[in-house]
Amino acid sequence: MSKSEQVYETVVQGILKGEWKPGDKLPSVRCMGSRLGVHRLTVLKAYQRLQEDKWIEVRTKSGFYVCEKSKETKKRDIESSIYKDDSILYQMSRALIAPDLLPNRHLSSDVKQLLDLEPRLLGTYSSTAGDLQLRESLADYLLKTSGFSVSADELLITSGAQQAIDLAARAFVKPGDHVLIERPTYGPAIDAFQEQNATLHPVDFTENGYDMNQVEHLMRTHQPVLFYINPTFHNPTGFTLSACQRKELVELAEQYMCLLLEDDVCHDIYFDAPPPPPCFFYDTEGVVVYIRSFSKYISPGLRISVMMARGDRIAKVLRIKVMTDNGSPLFNQVVFRHIFFTDRMQGHIAKLRLAMQLRKACMEQQLEGSGLTWISPKGGLNLWAKLPSGWDADMLIRHSLKASVSFLPGAICDPWDSSTPYIRLSYSYLNEKQLAEGMKLLLQAGKMLQS
Repeated sequence: MSKSEQVYETVVQGILKGEWKPGDKLPSVRCMGSRLGVHRLTVLKAYQRLQEDKWIEVRTKSGFYVCEKSKETKKRDIESSIYKDDSILYQMSRALIAPDLLPNRHLSSDVKQLLDLEPRLLGTYSSTAGDLQLRESLADYLLKTSGFSVSADELLITSGAQQAIDLAARAFVKPGDHVLIERPTYGPAIDAFQEQNATLHPVDFTENGYDMNQVEHLMRTHQPVLFYINPTFHNPTGFTLSACQRKELVELAEQYMCLLLEDDVCHDIYFDAPPPPPCFFYDTEGVVVYIRSFSKYISPGLRISVMMARGDRIAKVLRIKVMTDNGSPLFNQVVFRHIFFTDRMQGHIAKLRLAMQLRKACMEQQLEGSGLTWISPKGGLNLWAKLPSGWDADMLIRHSLKASVSFLPGAICDPWDSSTPYIRLSYSYLNEKQLAEGMKLLLQAGKMLQS
């Protein structure tokens, strides 16, 4: 890295960490040169590049200033690069299963057969709650596999788990309400509750689960209306909450009248043994709204998730969904119903578990000796890795994107948007050869930060 690049990175790092806030004046070229031990022309070259990249601006006869909202703008640029740039060769930011692992050929054949059987399917709307046959089939399936005793009327089909989270936030949270949310957590869930102008209270989520004393203190002190949880193969950490803590959490929710919004998108992607029953299993008072998604490992394009809840809670969400889309696409639901409950599809899921376990092992092998540390998850799609001293996630993503490698900086998963030494690496989207290549490039980018 040249001296000019070092100055550039020092200033960017200072902006990202809040040393210089939007609108602040930067040290003069001469002062910055003296501070960093470089020639003032080196600083000027770095400042000019920072200006081109819209980190800073020049004010005539005044000096260099941090652009307004530069940090937020750059963060959105990075997120856009991570999530939307399909030209990136080594996608380790997307918690998606590689398309070539999905049953696309069988799905194509089934869709053709289905259209022959139901030629008018594309010309028909679904009910707002979702296809009745699908809801009845899911109720039977969940009783057999998870021990849930639910009726079709207690189920709502949504277009993916993210829509379910958004609907729940809009149905149950009002401006000013207090909401508990895990730290770290799924980034779009943070956005959903912030859109409702809720006051968020982060609850630390570690390999040992929650500090239940902290949870009870927050519930007693703030009387939150909702606690958003992802206790099974948690996104981003991969950790799983114990059965004991799940029971205790449901009891606290009942005691303090706090709704638990349980997000369960990778329930079937376990490696050695199935996870504990969801919190919904232990709920006898109707304090849990449960979201089970099938999108990631059946067909992301179908966007099938199901929300289940007791009492009048589904009715509240239905009123919001009427205004959103008046019902998820019927075609997608019928295709899913046609394929999901077959022996062939259940066999596919079992094979998928093995493929994910092998890819996780490949990523972990590449990380050995790198200085990064992690706790191996027992299921799911992600590794939550802690960077070694001297590595910075914001700088690392900038360098790795240049090498066509992406990952998810931990700050995106933080309700407080604070700097964190963690990154999320998804092993689900690349094959083992690609994972090995991508990890080598990522680790090379990290070593450049130390040079």
